Amino acid sequence: MFKFKEVIFVKSIVDQKNRPKPYLPEFAFAGRSNVGKSSLINCLVNRSNFAHVSKNPGKTRTINYYQINDVFYLVDLPGYGFARVSKSEKGSWQKMIENYLIQNHYLKTVFVLIDCRVGLKKSDLELFEWLHFHLIPFTIILTKADQVNRNGQAKRISELLATLRHVSRNQILIFSAKNRLGREELLAEILRKSEDHPAGT
Repeated sequence: MFKFKEVIFVKSIVDQKNRPKPYLPEFAFAGRSNVGKSSLINCLVNRSNFAHVSKNPGKTRTINYYQINDVFYLVDLPGYGFARVSKSEKGSWQKMIENYLIQNHYLKTVFVLIDCRVGLKKSDLELFEWLHFHLIPFTIILTKADQVNRNGQAKRISELLATLRHVSRNQILIFSAKNRLGREELLAEILRKSEDHPAGT
């Protein structure tokens, strides 16, 4: 069983020239503001206050690196879809995220978080289309699943499969930070993909 012995916040960056070393496999988390990225990361690493959970959506405005056991990085990307920021700021966020995703040879997967209670929004669809176009691998995580019954969860999955024709069922995970539903499945996927990564320099 994998143990999170060393869990370190390394740095926040806005430019890939400042990415941390050593180079390790990276697993990025993307999603609309307030979708539960910080809560998911805290649940995954078994730390209650490791990634900051903000009551103010849109607060994460940098790319945040968390190093795990000298094995891989968890990377928290700025939330999107938050209405209270200017168009120019949204544009700068988008450029920063796109540069990170396209220019990153160490990126193994983008975990795109969708609120299970809400479902897909236009900004989510735009991200999926962009990832698919650029051949960037991704997995969908339906968060806050404890607030939706099993029928509701199944409905969300069916909606995703019907809308995103290029997505298969095994690309969708159900997750709840509150009751840890889906944690082991997510961790298993990260470990499996990190093993395929050659040592960086």
